Amino acid sequence: MSKRLIYIFIYIALATALPSSAQRVSWQQKLSPWLRSLAKTSPMPKKAIGTPGTVRESSPTVIAFIKTADSDDRVLDERGCRSLARYGRLHIAAIPIHQLTRLAADSRVERIEARPSGHALTDSMAIHLNATQAYTGEGLPQAYTGQGVVLGLMDVGFDLTHPNFYSRDLTDYRIRRFWDQISIDTVGSSLPVGRDFVTTDDMLALGHSRDGLDLTHGTHTLGIAAGSGYDTNYRGMAPEADICIVANAVSEDLHLIDSADVYKYTFATDALGFKYIFDYAQQVGKPCVASFSEGSGQDLYGWDQLYYEMLDSLVGPGRILVAAAGNQGTTKSYMQKRRGQPSAGTFIYRRGKEMMFTLRSADDFALRLVSYTPTSDTLVVQPRQAFLQPDSVLTDSLADLHLLIEAYPSSYDPTDLCYDVTVSVNEGTLSGERCQSIELLGIDAEVELWRVTGYLVENDINPRLCDSEFTHNVHSPSSAPCVVSVGAITSRNTIINMQGETMVAGNDVLGLRADFSSTGPTMDGRIKPDCVAPGRNIVSSYSSYYLESHPDAGDIAWDVAHYDFRGRTYAWNANTGTSQSTPAVAGAIALWLQACPTLTPTDVMDLLRLTCRHPDPSLSYPNNEYGYGEVDVYAGLLHLLNFSSIPDVPAQHTSARIGVAHHQLHIVLPQPSATPLALRVYDVAGRPVFKTQLPQGQQEHTIALPSLPAAVYAVCIGQESTLVRIDH
Repeated sequence: MSKRLIYIFIYIALATALPSSAQRVSWQQKLSPWLRSLAKTSPMPKKAIGTPGTVRESSPTVIAFIKTADSDDRVLDERGCRSLARYGRLHIAAIPIHQLTRLAADSRVERIEARPSGHALTDSMAIHLNATQAYTGEGLPQAYTGQGVVLGLMDVGFDLTHPNFYSRDLTDYRIRRFWDQISIDTVGSSLPVGRDFVTTDDMLALGHSRDGLDLTHGTHTLGIAAGSGYDTNYRGMAPEADICIVANAVSEDLHLIDSADVYKYTFATDALGFKYIFDYAQQVGKPCVASFSEGSGQDLYGWDQLYYEMLDSLVGPGRILVAAAGNQGTTKSYMQKRRGQPSAGTFIYRRGKEMMFTLRSADDFALRLVSYTPTSDTLVVQPRQAFLQPDSVLTDSLADLHLLIEAYPSSYDPTDLCYDVTVSVNEGTLSGERCQSIELLGIDAEVELWRVTGYLVENDINPRLCDSEFTHNVHSPSSAPCVVSVGAITSRNTIINMQGETMVAGNDVLGLRADFSSTGPTMDGRIKPDCVAPGRNIVSSYSSYYLESHPDAGDIAWDVAHYDFRGRTYAWNANTGTSQSTPAVAGAIALWLQACPTLTPTDVMDLLRLTCRHPDPSLSYPNNEYGYGEVDVYAGLLHLLNFSSIPDVPAQHTSARIGVAHHQLHIVLPQPSATPLALRVYDVAGRPVFKTQLPQGQQEHTIALPSLPAAVYAVCIGQESTLVRIDH
């Protein structure tokens, strides 16, 4: 969607060049662009009969973030707003749209922000993330399965009846709470949209989220995070965690929402979904990690400033949020013209009438647009001139090609000027026989460009214009500092479907970043993503309702198995994306929370820094492809249990099977060792308590230990280690 309305605020460096009226703060400055558009087009409220003898105003409402200038929030009541959540001066509120202008003009209001919600973006997962021993407790103080932890997930398309969401023996239905935000069954609900379901009977009777006949994304991601596996090997990362889920609204299910209610479904509503999950976990006294495999592009307007501030308020000790980096890695999204470089250029392409990109620079520069007609028409404009135009909007034309430039200061640094540029045509599309190129000019200027819609491409007509890059495309909210952003690596490029056919998806180098996985940095220069996990051809649960409604859908060809359960047929399907790697990391963090329930987002980032594996050894870490690297569950547990501080205990988890009974170690090596192996045992304080050698040529060993106090110990075999508990 093109942004048609812009910030009027002009920073002080331009004051002498601008009319004095442009220096005054106006109500528009307080509203994010989408809200500003709503405010200018909002109809007046209608009169409606209320209780006998009364008349009330009826107006569409928008759910938005609002920050008051001080702790006095009476302005919300005065304007008919309903606060849905509050952290200090920051609220999520239901705001009558016709009140937006007056609310923004009130000096007691600092900012109001909202935009529409975004887009929906494991049989071997535990092996790749080094978690298999965690489930049995083999070589660990106990089993780590997510027990005692709430795994929250907000997504679309849930099959609530799938056996994957029971315990493995089917005695415990593990979905504890479900909020369907687009449910039309709202009678008696106190929630701002939809309703929630709190009993097993109600959830099983419902069967699926309202969008569950046509969407199955949530069924798949939830299975990766917390599926029990039923009677298959396709077990999720935290198979015994409690489950709390929210079905939200995205572009794919907006057609199910009444047009009068569509403004209620925004990023602020998503934040309420996260709050619902964390509130449930707090209610039952358990730590929680929430997974979110959706997102939208970043921006320089500051649409997400209050969103990020709200997320900062929601997370904390025992409350972790994980989100997908996005699947834009194969899309050229960025171009930079460096200082001293005369120009940088690319071609633009869109199967539509308009394309949009964003520019940022503190310097004077020119934008050249060339339309490759027989006459090669050329248009050169100075984007900075937009600040001298009414509403800071500059327009120009080149034959039937039109240019609109909207100017505003960067929300990250007001000394940087930003320009949203829309290129459009009267007839046809920005593709086909006629090509268009854009160039950034000015040898003394440093200029950055981000794609918003359409594509940045190369063309043999002018091969010199090839400066666009496959970078700078991490999605929001995973771009938020407090959110664990997850990219994807490839663990396999093919699967065998249930018909025995080999299905090929991708041609990546195994173990390295999947080509689709978005890369950083963020628009304010921070490294993202924070970590990676397998994301290509991941097998997990698929909706029985989707299978029933769409038996000939193309993605059904990726089903690897069907199972009958209580009269329905359930699928297991291979899917690809950072949507798949994200719940895997959320499940891994659930295992860490089981070991340390008070982990904070900062603690998790430190664990990633200290324990992630580095898929590409040629790079330094962290970096904008892998973050800190691939998650290693065992190394994280080793650190949380204080053994990583022992210099002689290697972080590499041993592949040997080790058991302990009656003060004896029973060791089975993967194969007989060709040389003697050093065996060392350390206590939690780092003191060596026993050492010997395993003789060469043997695969199985039984080693008598000295009398040791009951405790957890590290057993090191060569350059690998594991943990054992010795009991009396």
